Amino acid sequence: MAPELLLLLLLLLLGASGAGEPPACPPGPEPGPPYDALYTAGVEAHSRGDFAGSVRCLERALSAERRLRETRLGCGVRCRREAPLSAPAAEDAALRDLPVFAALLRRAHCLRSCRQGARLGADSRHVANEEVRADFQRRVPYSYLQRAYIQLNQLDKAADAAHTFFLANPEHMEVQQDLEIYKTMAGKVDLVDREARPHMEDYLSGVRHYEQEEYHLAIDFLERALGGYSIADTECRVLCEGSQRFEEYEYLDYKATLYEAIAVDDNVKALECARSYLLFHPDDEDVLDNESYYEALLEGSVDLGSIKPREEAVTFLRRHKLESYLLQTGAAGLGFLYTESTYWSISGTRQDEHRHAKKNPHMHAASPCPSGSGCGGIFRDHKILKALFTGGPLLFSDVEFVYNSEQLNGTQRVLLEKVMTEEECQELHQVASAILLAGDGYRGKTSPHTPNERFEGATVLKALKFGYEGLLPLKSARLFYDVSEKARKIVESYFMLNSTLYFSYTHLVCRTALTGQQERRNDLSHPIHADNCLLDPEANECWKEPPAYTFRDYSALLYMNSDFEGGEFIFTEMDAKTVTASIKPKCGRMISFSSGGENPHGVKAVTKGQRCAVALWFTLNPLYRELERIQADEVIAALDQERLGPSEHGINPKEEL
Repeated sequence: MAPELLLLLLLLLLGASGAGEPPACPPGPEPGPPYDALYTAGVEAHSRGDFAGSVRCLERALSAERRLRETRLGCGVRCRREAPLSAPAAEDAALRDLPVFAALLRRAHCLRSCRQGARLGADSRHVANEEVRADFQRRVPYSYLQRAYIQLNQLDKAADAAHTFFLANPEHMEVQQDLEIYKTMAGKVDLVDREARPHMEDYLSGVRHYEQEEYHLAIDFLERALGGYSIADTECRVLCEGSQRFEEYEYLDYKATLYEAIAVDDNVKALECARSYLLFHPDDEDVLDNESYYEALLEGSVDLGSIKPREEAVTFLRRHKLESYLLQTGAAGLGFLYTESTYWSISGTRQDEHRHAKKNPHMHAASPCPSGSGCGGIFRDHKILKALFTGGPLLFSDVEFVYNSEQLNGTQRVLLEKVMTEEECQELHQVASAILLAGDGYRGKTSPHTPNERFEGATVLKALKFGYEGLLPLKSARLFYDVSEKARKIVESYFMLNSTLYFSYTHLVCRTALTGQQERRNDLSHPIHADNCLLDPEANECWKEPPAYTFRDYSALLYMNSDFEGGEFIFTEMDAKTVTASIKPKCGRMISFSSGGENPHGVKAVTKGQRCAVALWFTLNPLYRELERIQADEVIAALDQERLGPSEHGINPKEEL
């Protein structure tokens, strides 16, 4: 396709450009208006079709937010030095607390004076609401910038903005497709992450050099990454000083993976690095073997006891343990629950949330195990897994429980029936017939997993748009939204999660067997994989790192029909070969499971007919909420308000669509 046609297509997808004189961004005294006011003005200009004005305000908003962050950071570092919190103890026991409060007041005065000296004005001018802060964390301004720049025919800037947004929102299929178009139109391959962190760039460069066996270069980059990470960690702590809100953040599970550095011709440093790594992964058999190997090489030439783990690793772990102790003590004193997670996980398994599970040698009728597939045996996992709470209420009286994890020969699995009625399945199938687009959700590829089937998909927001425009009944369009929300509530309740479960991606997908291509098929409709990590069957591991969707926590598949051949959903061992459970789709049946390497799964070939399902992926981290789902929530709220009467908030469902 010619670049001019691609540009025209993208313009049509993103909406026609508006005209008119761009209004100025909000005025304000030096150093200018706060970033949230600039952001709001940029979004409003974008909605009016004033793309030049939108770019001007959004770029200023990003600059203002960055300047605010850098100023606060500089002041925080300076005041840590000039106004330390340590103070000499008072001799009088009754006065011992006073030096502490005096130190806090000195720190507060230093911070206030520093920020005012930087001409930021009063701190109250820069207190953005939670929604705006979340948008900046998720890089949403770059999503608006991408669309504005493409309307202004500035393709390079549009591509960089899209790339920057996509790195924080890898599930956003529309932006994936936009990036492919940019690469074709502009021939742009080296995309720029405008929010890149230097230590992450160094780390990725180090890994690339390591994989190419360029070990000297790998060491240089990895050492620089470690130093940069230490600085970034300190900066993060400085910016977090002050009052914080942690509502619905009990799940926080930051995982720091420290890769062992390979030292060329320096076995002392290699042993030092191995011992540093083992602080975090004391049971890693490979690195324990490496430690023994280095010790054997050095034995007799140096004092092995003098080779200690690296100081920064020891300090990091000591601080983590102290902080954990303080959190647990505070939780006990304040009367709330705090659960310490197992942070140092190198694989996709959630070490704090799984257990060894004996295989059930007898599969039942609803999930037959193919003969000779090896469904019996022991669950092979060298990780130590703890039991998870499961078996919570299903919330809806019509939903029927079928099998739990043990009966499905695994961990964190459940099979349910009657999540949808026959009538709802038929209605949703009619919705699918109206809105499905070949290649939707698969970067435009109509046969992404196998050349023998055609894949079609659609999102919740697209269904609501078709309903609002009268292309299908609004009640039917809303059914997709309602059944997916019902599924979310069931999953959250059954797995007894102690925090909110959010959608990370919702997709109605149908796969159709292609006529004349089904003879002697030996492939799968969807190869064996895990949902939040990269499955490595040979190593018996699942690596929780990009490009995997590492933020996914739970998955569910809600089936719509059974009038096709093949298409069974299967769980396997981590070898991607040994089938542990097989499930035949049918209307209203739902399989749900945790998204990690403990649950490798795939789909057998669909050899005749069309297989349709609602695919659902969930996250416990609100930063990775599905953007289209948030828009769909707003549309539903507006439609409900429209039915009840005029909206107090002035939300227009047409604008949201």
